Amino acid sequence: MTTSTTGQSPSRDARTPSVTARLDRIPVATTSHRRWALLLGFLFSFDLIDLNTFAYAAPRLREQWDLPLDGVGVITSVGFAGMFIGALLGGRLSDRFGRRRVLLGAVVFYSFFSLLSAVSFNAWQMGVTRFLTGVGLQAMTGVLLVWVSEMYPRALRGRYQSWILVLGFVGVPVSAWVSRLVIPLGPESWRWVFVVGALGVVGVVIAARILPESVRWHVAHGKEEAASALVTRLEEEAVARTGTPLPPPTQAPPLPRGGLADLLTGRNRRRLIATSLVSIFLILCFYGFNSWVPTLLVENGYTQSESLTVTSVLAAAAVPGALLAIPFIDRWDRRWMLLCIETCVAVLLLVFGLIDGATALIVSGFLATMLLQCGVAVQYTYIPEVFPTPLRGLGAGIATGFGRLSGVIGGVTVGWIYTTFGFAAVFVYLAAMALAMGLVLIALGERTTNMALDTIGADAASAATDTGTGSVTDLATGSAADGSTGPAADTATGTPTQTRKRSMP
Repeated sequence: MTTSTTGQSPSRDARTPSVTARLDRIPVATTSHRRWALLLGFLFSFDLIDLNTFAYAAPRLREQWDLPLDGVGVITSVGFAGMFIGALLGGRLSDRFGRRRVLLGAVVFYSFFSLLSAVSFNAWQMGVTRFLTGVGLQAMTGVLLVWVSEMYPRALRGRYQSWILVLGFVGVPVSAWVSRLVIPLGPESWRWVFVVGALGVVGVVIAARILPESVRWHVAHGKEEAASALVTRLEEEAVARTGTPLPPPTQAPPLPRGGLADLLTGRNRRRLIATSLVSIFLILCFYGFNSWVPTLLVENGYTQSESLTVTSVLAAAAVPGALLAIPFIDRWDRRWMLLCIETCVAVLLLVFGLIDGATALIVSGFLATMLLQCGVAVQYTYIPEVFPTPLRGLGAGIATGFGRLSGVIGGVTVGWIYTTFGFAAVFVYLAAMALAMGLVLIALGERTTNMALDTIGADAASAATDTGTGSVTDLATGSAADGSTGPAADTATGTPTQTRKRSMP
């Protein structure tokens, strides 16, 4: 039997839908799903701790190394260049060698180079280690998002992406407050911040024991026995939890071709453009704000201690931001939800940059950060959903990779805008990026909420998908393309399942 992802034999076409359809019919998150969410949240938290370490260390490094403001921008940009490479490599390698293997290898990789960042003694060394750390960080993040999209029930994909982000975003205030407490202790204390960022490698030991390979990746590579055994276990856990038989599986369309050329034609090309643009605007806005605020506040007259205090308060908005997405992300059309969020973000960023006063600064900054994180939950759910399984790692990797690459330009752009036009102009620019982020999916995106991945990813099936701007009814009710309504309508019976919970199912 052929195991290539570029085509399928007739016998494989007959069997493939049964395994993925059985996975899609599971109406609840099982014990295994919840255990995996805790583990992935732990790994993601150290990803975010490490991602933010340089931003918090930068003011001290400017003093110690006589690092100019442009130098901060260059090192930040070099890190994003590494993330671009990591997104492409991680995505493609995960399509070929498996999601699990690449995910765990990436954690070990970025943890090692974070430790090397801690022993850097000049800007050149720091730039090299941040580049290589970025490679591992984005490889891990991209593959993690793909794994979640492939392994969780379709009516809960968004909520569990959000829960994992909630757990991961704990790393943002941890990073901020560790920096706030440790960096002022001495001229070399900043090094310990990078050591903390490397501790995520501890999670690899646990993941090696309990994290399985993606069912959909197994099926795409002809390893259906392993996929079927795992799905059987999940089915048994679901029946034990609900106490009722599972609905009959709905036949899934056959897997489409999986070559690079297939990603650049038809609906996949439109998907790649839409997800790449939304990723670009996300990075320009999100990291333009979070990475530069500590330094810009110091440049605008705040002390280093005051700047770190303000950014620590803003970092505390990360967790409630992801929590805010949970009641709505599997109920509303993700495109319209993102537009509403980013419109509010744009207004709050203008307030942050244009209105004087500590109260306005902290309140608008906190709310903007909270809503930005809420938007991240929506985007992280949406991006891997739209690509077919054989191309999901590569497609999502290219999209997020272009976003990270834009950070190379974005890091320098913020510094240039500030030195040329001033503090307020930076936030006018960031507000424009937020609004563009929300408009992209309205113009180019398609509906994914409550839809089976195989239906979204198949060109024939997606021809029936709503690719317009949606309607008020869609936004309010979350009615799916297959005619079901509500956040978790059972595809077999049309009746709501017990997954409509605001707490973790």
